[in-house]
Order: sequence, then C-alpha cells, then structure tokens
Amino acid sequence: MPIIECVPNISEGRDRAKIDAIAAVVETVEGVRLLDVDPGKATNRTVITFSGEPGPVCEAAFRLVKKAQEMIDMSLHQGEHPRFGATDVCPLVPISGITLEELVPHAHRLGQRIGEELGIPVYAYEAAAREGKRRNLANNRAGEYEGLEKKLQDPEWKPDFGPAHWNESVRRSGATAVGARKVLIAYNINLNSTSVRRANAIAFDLRESGRAKREGGTLTGKLVKDEQGQPVMVPGKLKAVKGIGWFIEEYGIAQVSLNLNDTDATPLHVAFDEACKSAAARGIRITGSELVGLVPKQALLDAADFFLRRQQRSLGIPEREKIHLAVKSLGLDDLAPFDPAKKVIEYQLQDPAASPLVQLSLIRFTEETARETPAPGGGSVAAIVGAMGTALGAMVANLSANKRGWDDRWEEFSDWAVKAEGYRTRLLELVDEDTRAYEQIMQALQLPKHTPEEAAARKAALHEATKGAILVPLETLRVCVASMEVAQAMARIGMPSSVSDAGVGVMCARTGALAAYLNVRTNFKGFEDAAFQRSVMTEADELKAKAEQIEQEVMEATLAKL
Repeated sequence: MPIIECVPNISEGRDRAKIDAIAAVVETVEGVRLLDVDPGKATNRTVITFSGEPGPVCEAAFRLVKKAQEMIDMSLHQGEHPRFGATDVCPLVPISGITLEELVPHAHRLGQRIGEELGIPVYAYEAAAREGKRRNLANNRAGEYEGLEKKLQDPEWKPDFGPAHWNESVRRSGATAVGARKVLIAYNINLNSTSVRRANAIAFDLRESGRAKREGGTLTGKLVKDEQGQPVMVPGKLKAVKGIGWFIEEYGIAQVSLNLNDTDATPLHVAFDEACKSAAARGIRITGSELVGLVPKQALLDAADFFLRRQQRSLGIPEREKIHLAVKSLGLDDLAPFDPAKKVIEYQLQDPAASPLVQLSLIRFTEETARETPAPGGGSVAAIVGAMGTALGAMVANLSANKRGWDDRWEEFSDWAVKAEGYRTRLLELVDEDTRAYEQIMQALQLPKHTPEEAAARKAALHEATKGAILVPLETLRVCVASMEVAQAMARIGMPSSVSDAGVGVMCARTGALAAYLNVRTNFKGFEDAAFQRSVMTEADELKAKAEQIEQEVMEATLAKL
C-alpha cells in the first residue's frame, strides 16, 4: 500500500482558531491521518502534516487549500518567512510503497484542480516542475505576495495551473506552489545573538547558493558580476541546503533558518555542526535548534551515531537512548520540550495495535501468556527469551567499549554491540509475528467448507497459514543462533568481570533457539508438503546443533574464568 505525506504551509501562525479550523478539514477525509500542526507566531506561518494513500491525501490537501482560501486574506498578512499565498506551499512526499517519480502525476492533478476549481495561480516545483527554473521554490516565490501582481503579467512566469491575471480572488488567496519532493527538514538554529546580519552571514556560509562575491574577498567590497551583469556567487559549504537569518521576537533571539532538501547530501547533524563552526568564527554560540514539523527517525539516529563516534562511545545502544542523545546534542529542547512521539514521522505513523505483546510490561506479558488461550505461546516466549539473551550480549559489549584502559578498542566492541542490538530488535518483532501467524491459522480454520470450491479454498488458505507459522519460528531460531555469537565473543574477549553475564546471555539465546526449534517441528503436524518440510528441517537441525555446540563451548570457557 503506497503511503505519502503532505506538508502544506499556511500563512497563518497566530490565530489558533483559524489554524485549527483549516487543519480540521484534513480529518474529514477517510483514511487520512493528521500528524502534526506546528504554528510559528513570528513567521506567522503554520506547517501542517498529514499522511495516507495518495488519493485521499490529495483530496484532503485540496480541502485544506480551499479552507485556507476562505479564512486567510493575504493582503493583510505580515510575517518573517517568505510567502506568496494563503497556502504558500503544498508538497507531496513519498513515504513508502511509491517513488518520487510516481508521485509527480498526483501533484499535477492536485495543482490543476486547485487552479481550475479554486481560481488560485499554481506553480509546480521540485520534482513536479515543468521547466528547470521552476524546480527551485525560491524562484517561484521570488517577489513574494507583494510582487505577485507584476509577476502574473510576465509570460515567463505564467502559472502552471489557474489564472494568469490579478483579480479580487487572487488578491486574497495569493498563489500556491504544489510539488513532489523528498522528505525536507525545516530546521532553525538558535543563536545567542539578536543580530539578523550575523545570522544571515552564517546562513550564507552554509547554504548551497552561498553569497555574492565581492572584490578583495571582503564583505564590503564591490560586487563582482559576470558577463551578463549578474552577481558571481561564492558557493556555501552545504549541498541541497537553503538558508536565511531572521530575528524571532517570540524568543528574543536570532536564528539561522535552514531547509535541508536532501538529507543524503547534507544530514541534520552536519548542518548543525557546520553552523557551530561558522558561528564560533564570529564569536557567536549556538544554544540549540528546533525542528519545524516532523523529522524522519533515521535523521536523529544518524545524529546520535555522529556524536557517539566523537565521544568514542559504543553505537550499539537502544533506539530510545539514541533519540534522547540526539535531542540533547542538537539542543532540540532549547526553546520548547521535544516529544519524539509527536515529532518523529515513524512514531506518528506506527500503530501500537500492530505489536501489542511487546508493548506490555513483564507482569502483563506473563499474565497474558498464563491465560487459558493458546497464544501467546511457546513461539512468542522463544523470541522473548532470545531477546533477553541478546540484550545481555549487548550489555557486555557496551560495558567493554567504555572500560577504562580499553579506549583503543571501543570500535571493536561497538561493532559487536550494534550486531546485538539488531538481533534484539528483530527478536522483539518476532514476538508478535509468531502470535499473528497462529491467528492466521485460526482464521483459515474458520473458512466455510460446504462446497468443493470452498473446501479447496480453505485447504489452500490453511496450507499457506501453516507455512507462515513454520517460517516465523524458523526465523526466531536463525536469529537466536546468530545472536549467540555475540555473547560467545564477549565471553572470550569482553570485560572479565562480566563473563557470567555473557554466559547467561548464551543460555538464554540457546533456550530461545531450542524453543523455536520445537515450534518448527510441532507446526509441521498435518502438513503435506514433504519437500518443504525436508528443506526446513535440514536447516533447523543444523541450527539446533550449532546452538548446543556454542553453549557448551561458552559454558566451559566461562566456568574456567570464574
């Protein structure tokens, strides 16, 4: 199922009643989820984020643009952020199951509908642009709302959709840029300064377009121009980054406001780090930063890894701890509390109902297992026990990476901890996958079998469900055995004082492996595909033998050290 995100920016950030009324129309479309509403008083602008399948999202976007047109009069608007319309920009962003190229036709249809049905001039930008100069949003928005009337008279800037003339409706609505783009991070960096000039200087250092070149290499020299009379630009440090400086009266500080258009080219932490260097060169300190709208989880995880490497600390720590580290390192809570559950895209999209067992406390999980129901059963418990063993292996690796006197070995242990963390995460996923596999069998058994056709369909569904119920514990067996190698290594080379923990980790992982093996075998009862059974059991028998061998070796080595 393709999932996209829409991130319209409306030119209202102060009147909460208007903001809420505009955002509310999003949820009038079935299948669309409103993720975030992020207003800014100084910018007088609100970033709204919602997601779903392309069709419903485009319908919600159209309704939002229509509502903003009704409620916002651009002739009265003032704010720090560049803008030229009530709904200033309306980008579509691929999240999963759809490419950027596949999203372009949706952006064009949305833009055409806004132009024709609402009478709003629409410019297509980024991947949806119909000519090169319109890819850049700044080009489309040049002159802002105040220059729009003149712009519409220029054949070079005829809108892609909608009216190409100034009228009373356009006077109120302004224009809208509709595009298809990668995930963009709107990112503001806070300065211990009130100087917009210095904030702009830092922004010019960073943004890809850089600054105009001046004679003598000074900031006050005469502008250097090319043969066409245009200023020669000195590129900035960062690719795919736009930036300006401004003063935010609400906070009483200047900020460097950046748009990170391609986080593969310039990650979040690189933008922050380079901003720190440019600020320090001007005697300015960066006190923190803020994210406008939502951020991809990977951007924060990459930031955490960046700062962990600098500290020569292990990267194999849990995701929750990494997110906390990233928030503190980037100062994302400098101006207001930062709640990852509300600000990270993946956390907003995740459905707690999809993994109910791993959300339970230990007490509730054991209670749920003890009930007179067959699920959760041995398969889910096998994955839990394996995850506990893997966690112990990770613990020893992380302790060893941070051991005094072993500073030159932190990367060695970090690599083991990263492996362990991957195994632990996968085994936790398998806890619920095992129960879902059982539920698939129960659903197949409930199918009707009154006619030969129904009986055949039921048999086929039961066959596929049983196959799934075999493959899930087989995967648990594979991961448990793989994870044993971490604890095995830690028993051999890890901190001597934690060797017993490594031993317990191996025993837990071995128990998870053998428990999964039992589930593979029991689920073959009544299964008629002999070739599939031979293939699976050959692998399962080999994995079982390996688990028992590793446990024996580790126990002997561990006992010898105690």
